[in-house]
Amino acid sequence: MKERLTNLNNLQQRTITALAGVFVIISCILYNELTFLLLFCTISSLTQLEFYKLLGLDGNQPLTYYGTFCGTVMMLLAYLIEQDIVPFENYFIISPLLSMIFFIKLYKKNDLKPFTNIGFTFLGIIYVALPFALIIVMAMRGGNYNYEIVLGSLLLLWASDIGGYFAGTKFGKRKLFERISPKKSWEGAIGSAVFAAFIAFALGYYFRTFEPWKWYCIGAIIVVVGTYGDLVESLFKRSIAIKDSGSSIPGHGGFLDRFDGLLLSAPFIVTFLKLFS
Repeated sequence: MKERLTNLNNLQQRTITALAGVFVIISCILYNELTFLLLFCTISSLTQLEFYKLLGLDGNQPLTYYGTFCGTVMMLLAYLIEQDIVPFENYFIISPLLSMIFFIKLYKKNDLKPFTNIGFTFLGIIYVALPFALIIVMAMRGGNYNYEIVLGSLLLLWASDIGGYFAGTKFGKRKLFERISPKKSWEGAIGSAVFAAFIAFALGYYFRTFEPWKWYCIGAIIVVVGTYGDLVESLFKRSIAIKDSGSSIPGHGGFLDRFDGLLLSAPFIVTFLKLFS
């Protein structure tokens, strides 16, 4: 299947894999909270493994599997605590788990820059796993699973990406941040905002979880912060001289390429909802 996709042009690849991915993601979100949890634990783990793999290409030695394990535990704890299955105090389990990173590195004899790699291990947890854990917190609003919050945020993210891609491809002339991402344009950013605004309007009409103005605010967060998330990932890729974070998703690069906007948007969205809901 993957070989057949590679024979198609980029737009065809993007369309086919996007439709397949959207179907799987929406199905898991709608089915129940356990399929939602499994989906996002899987995405988080694959994204974190990809992040550590890219760091390895630049000669670094983060604790790939242990860091990913810590990230997965963080997500499971978020689910269990937000569902009131275990007490809030269980969050403290994360502290000794993270402290073990220092102890493990003591036994890595061939690591010439242990503290650099300790830092990169923590970065993978903070940059990738923490935002996905916050998405779980967002979904378990009030202790009950609410698919509208997560699905609505993803629809806004996808709308932002689609609007930015097509507006930037057709009309893009004025560079948005040429030093980091030469292809990004102000026209693309405007297209991203317009398309996200249409989806926010639809969410305000069909979804009853929030008042319409909150969907517009979430959309604005995703458009602005998501754009910066994409730029941050571009900065990361340029620092290790690669074009795509991977080839796991034909036409879309890797998992980091696909979810970079969500990684930085999630903390802002959760904070907004905690303060104004």
